[in-house]
Amino acid sequence: MLPVSQKKNRSNYGTLDRNRNLTIPPPAKKKMKEERQPLLVEGGGEISESAPPAAAQLDANSGSNVAIAISASDADPTPPVGGKANKAVGTPGSDYNPLLNRDLEHPTSNLDTMIHLLKGNIGTGILAMPDAFRNAGLVVGTVGTLLMGIICTHCMHMLVSCSHELCIRHQIPALGFADVADHAFRSGPNRLRNLASYARKIVNTFLVITQLGFCCVYFVFVAANLHEVIKHYYMNISVPWLLFILLVPMVLLNWVKNLKYLTPVSLVAALLTGTGIVISFMYMLQGLPRTSSVNAFASWHQLPLYFGTAIYAFEGIGVVLPLENNMKTPQDFGGLAGVLNTTMVIVACLYTAVGFFGYLKYGDRAVLGSITLYLPQRDLLAQLVRLMMALAIFLSYCLQFYVPMSIIWPPIKRRINDESYQKVAELSLRTFLVCLTFLLAVAVPNLSAVISLVGAVSSSMLALIFPPIIEMVTFWDKGLSPALIAKDCFILIFGICGFIFGTYVSMYNIGTK
Repeated sequence: MLPVSQKKNRSNYGTLDRNRNLTIPPPAKKKMKEERQPLLVEGGGEISESAPPAAAQLDANSGSNVAIAISASDADPTPPVGGKANKAVGTPGSDYNPLLNRDLEHPTSNLDTMIHLLKGNIGTGILAMPDAFRNAGLVVGTVGTLLMGIICTHCMHMLVSCSHELCIRHQIPALGFADVADHAFRSGPNRLRNLASYARKIVNTFLVITQLGFCCVYFVFVAANLHEVIKHYYMNISVPWLLFILLVPMVLLNWVKNLKYLTPVSLVAALLTGTGIVISFMYMLQGLPRTSSVNAFASWHQLPLYFGTAIYAFEGIGVVLPLENNMKTPQDFGGLAGVLNTTMVIVACLYTAVGFFGYLKYGDRAVLGSITLYLPQRDLLAQLVRLMMALAIFLSYCLQFYVPMSIIWPPIKRRINDESYQKVAELSLRTFLVCLTFLLAVAVPNLSAVISLVGAVSSSMLALIFPPIIEMVTFWDKGLSPALIAKDCFILIFGICGFIFGTYVSMYNIGTK
């Protein structure tokens, strides 16, 4: 439905934009085409016409657990109210609707968005769910995973709602995660406005920590699965040596800077991951014992490890805003039967099923952090699954790696004037970050412990702690109801407790092993 002001003036305009139902005069439309800037640009970088198109970024970043550091306004974090910074797409006035002012060259359909969201939530975390259930028990794991899915989905809705509100206030068509935090504090209570830049930096910092943590998990996952295959057929090469062998090809793969070239890599990785999970399910469902053979409730001191692994698996909040920003019909993203809820119901059911049947099948043996490591050694199909998953995760590393590079590199690039030095510096930074994840993986080769630690430290901050804070700061001037404050405080306390206890127990386990 168009605003009344737009309906009244419809006859004075020349053409109707079919994608947005927004009437635009021919001269303005031409100007919009010339001045158009990509909505989704690299975090921390300046907006430029040479930036990769939004759709290309989403296609290339469709690997598992990709939290894309997108900023729509990093070049100017405080655009003036009235839309001057976005006059090509903005519509001054109180009836400004950001959903009608997104000029996308390649918008995604509802199905495309659902597929990307599935890929963004399903990765190595789902393979670790049997270990999570071992630390919680069959009953607590089942109820807890579903409850975790509900809370994480609600936090995603909160983030989208805050983004829409802030877009309307500042006449901006779209915002990224760090932008939402920045604008929320900048327009929040007076005593918090000076913290806006810190909020942006903290969100970006945890995005970097999260993604580099995923890269560490990927390193260990690939080495652990290759170790099982090589040990059975050839010789027993230790995991640290395999990590060292993987280092050089991993560095070379991550020298690829253009996301367009990574799209085929993402497609191959998605196909291999899907095939591997299906075959793993086939093995899990064979010869299941009685439910009485496993614990219904685990001890209290194991619950923080369950929390870390479960929240790691549910970490898809980083892709929510980029996907919603790039939709052809963003109004279909929310709602009871919208794209987000439909996708997250599928994700929660998959996680619960893998955790339930994996723990029921393997019991207390489920301590290795991936169901692929429990498959029978002598079965050729099982060995092929390990190889497929190892290759899929190896190829997905570069997609995870894109996020920290897109945040860290732009500020460094601005300090280097010589273009030839820029190329050397960028390759050096890429090599350094890959080597950093390699060293961390060598230091902690325990896959289960790394997953739990990454989930507790960084995933809980992004998925559970930041969203309720941003919501309360965003809507403080509209009167926060006691129910909303109680709900946000509950989620915030839940996230902080999981962060503290999960980090402590994970670090303790790493130190004692």
